[in-house]
Amino acid sequence: MMPVSYCNPGEEAVIRRIGGSPEVKKHLENLGFVVGGNVTVITSLNGNLILKVKESRVAIDEEMARKIMV
Repeated sequence: MMPVSYCNPGEEAVIRRIGGSPEVKKHLENLGFVVGGNVTVITSLNGNLILKVKESRVAIDEEMARKIMV
């Protein structure tokens, strides 16, 4: 397992685990990041990512991206 921030642009992965506090987990779940779901890295700039999840594009910072393990 590795954080989604280590994936290359265009790479699709399956979410294996969501880390962090219960509040952070709930926030990421509300954005569509759930265990077993697919996520695709659209672009990465200085550690900040734009991800495609459930047909939506979501921008997250590097700290949040480290909590999403693929």
